[in-house]
Order: sequence, then C-alpha cells, then structure tokens
Amino acid sequence: MEIDRTTRQRVARSILDHGPSTAADLAERLSLTPAAVRRHLDQMVEEGAVEARDPRPGALRGRGRPAKAFALTPEGRDGFDQAYDDLAAQALRFLAETGGEDAVRAFAERRVAFVGERFAEVSDTRPDLSPAQVLARVFTDEGYVASVHDGPVGEQLCQQHCPVSHVAHEFPQLCEAETQAISRVLDHHVQRLATIAQGDGVCTTCIPTAVPDMKEQVIS
Repeated sequence: MEIDRTTRQRVARSILDHGPSTAADLAERLSLTPAAVRRHLDQMVEEGAVEARDPRPGALRGRGRPAKAFALTPEGRDGFDQAYDDLAAQALRFLAETGGEDAVRAFAERRVAFVGERFAEVSDTRPDLSPAQVLARVFTDEGYVASVHDGPVGEQLCQQHCPVSHVAHEFPQLCEAETQAISRVLDHHVQRLATIAQGDGVCTTCIPTAVPDMKEQVIS
C-alpha cells in the first residue's frame, strides 16, 4: 500500500536524521504507535533496509532487557543520493591506476574544498553559532545531515548521512580529507571516532573545546 511505503520512508528518514533508534524513539518522533513502528521495522529488516543492533553497554530501559536500536544498512542508504556509487568507484579506481595514490588524495582534497570555502561565509552570517555548529550547517548543506552533540572532552560533529560512504569504504582518503579539512578551518587537531564507511551508524568527529597552547607547556 502507498501509505505503508510512505510511512516506511518516514521511518528510514528519521533513522537517517537521528542515527540508530529504538522503536519507542521512532514512535515518539513520528507520532505513531510502537506496534505500528515495529511492524514497519520488521518489514524493513526483512527487505534488508535496516538492521537491529544490540544496545550499547550500560544502556538502561527500566525493567527488562534494553531495547535494540535499528540502523540503516548500506542498502537502506541507497535511496539517499547514492545512485552513482558504482560509477564513482570505477572512476576512482581508474584514477588510482593511472595517477597513483597522490592523484586519489588530490581528488579527495578538492572534493572537500567546500568546507574551507563555506566555513568563513557561514561564520560571518551566523555569529551566534559555535565553530562546530557552523561546520554542521556547512556539511548539512552538502547532504551530510550533520548535527552537534556534547562529548566527554568537547563537542562531537555527527554526520548521519555520507553521500560517498560506499566509495569511501574502498577509498578512505575521502574520509581522511574531510577530517583534515575540519582540522584546518578550526586550526587545531580533531579526531575521527567513527565513520559510516566502516560500518558505524554515524560519522563522528571529536572537536575539543579547549586546546592547550604548546608554548605555555614549556617548563621554564
């Protein structure tokens, strides 16, 4: 039925936007009953669009066992701007064969040039945003569905979607170039904690809120 297909698309989009989610989380976001969400999730699991994951260690949910979280599979992400993965992979393989590692790296750096180009522009027009929030806006505009969350040592830039995740699995230079571009615009080191290309539900980059001045650490 068309209604069921539309609802499954809403469920998939909610997981894309928010990352791995429980049936209860999805029901609350989409104003559906938990039973209805589970019915759609069961169908999506059967179709290979989502997969159930065990809860993170320490996750609590009142009585009983913690609920499983549902994440999009690579097949489930295919409906979100990844129709040309095969062509892109073939092009990069040809580039690697003819130009070598340096050519692939140069391409990866050029592809993320938008980070440096747009960071200053968004910072100027939205001075109320933190640098991490500016990055989230820049990446979201490029199709990454990015957001910022508090982390143990600073902020975490979370990208719920990666337009090149399938290709980046074979060519990690694409992920490395993104991380380097983020580090350059912030002018300090950042650490990539997880990537969709390697099977994680979300690309996560740790952005420290305070970076010690190495000059101040010199013992007089």
